[in-house]
Amino acid sequence: MPGRLIAYIDSIRSRDPAPRSRIEVLLYPGVWAFAYHRLAHRLFRGRLFFLARFVNHWSRFLTAIDIHPGAKIGRHLFIDHGFSVIGETAEIGDNVTIYQNVTLGGTNPADGVPGKRHPTIEDDVIIGSGAQILGPITVGRGARIGANAVVTKDVQPGAVMVGIPARATLMDAEAKPEGFVPYGTPCSEMFDPSTQRLELMRCELEQLRKQIDALIAERDGDETPVQESDCA
Repeated sequence: MPGRLIAYIDSIRSRDPAPRSRIEVLLYPGVWAFAYHRLAHRLFRGRLFFLARFVNHWSRFLTAIDIHPGAKIGRHLFIDHGFSVIGETAEIGDNVTIYQNVTLGGTNPADGVPGKRHPTIEDDVIIGSGAQILGPITVGRGARIGANAVVTKDVQPGAVMVGIPARATLMDAEAKPEGFVPYGTPCSEMFDPSTQRLELMRCELEQLRKQIDALIAERDGDETPVQESDCA
C-alpha cells in the first residue's frame, strides 16, 4: 500500500479498536466516502459540477454518507458508521472524527460570512453521534461535541459541548482524559445522559413544588413571597 494510505488507515486504527488488520479498514463506508469525495471535490474545483454531483450521489448510494463536493476536508478524516451529512461550504481540518448521524448543516448566511453557510471544524475535533453543528461557526481545535448536541455558536479550542443548545461543560484539569476519547465524551457520571435526565426531572419537581407552595399560600391568604427555583 502507498505510504499515505497506510498512514490514513493507521490513523483510523488508532481511533477504532475494532479492525483486526489494515485491509479490514478498507471496507469501512467512511473510508470510501472520503475517497469518493476527493474525486468529487477535484471535479467541483474544475467546474465540472454535474460530474461532481454524480460522484457525490453514487457515493451516498454506496455509503449512506452525503458529502457535498464543495466541502473542504483535510487529512485523515474518520467517519465511523456513516449516515452523516456535510454541507457545501463546510471546512474540516486534519484528524477529525465524526460518528454516525452527524450533520454539518447550513443556515441563512445573512448573519455570517458571505457565501459561508456551514461550519468550520478545526484539527483533532471529535463529534459524537447525532450531533448537529449548524451555521457558519467555528469549532476550535481539539474540541469535543457530545452525542445529540446542537451547536449554533462558536466553540472554543478544547471545549466539551453537551446539550440542546450545546453548552460548554466544566471539567477539572486533573480529570481531563488523555488521548483519544471515543464519541467525544468519557463514560463517567459527569457525562452520563441518564444523570442529565435525572437532573432535569429534579428541576421539574422543584418547580412543581414551588408552584404548589404558591397555590397553598394564595389559598391560605399567606403573602409570604415564594423563593424562585434555581432550576428555572
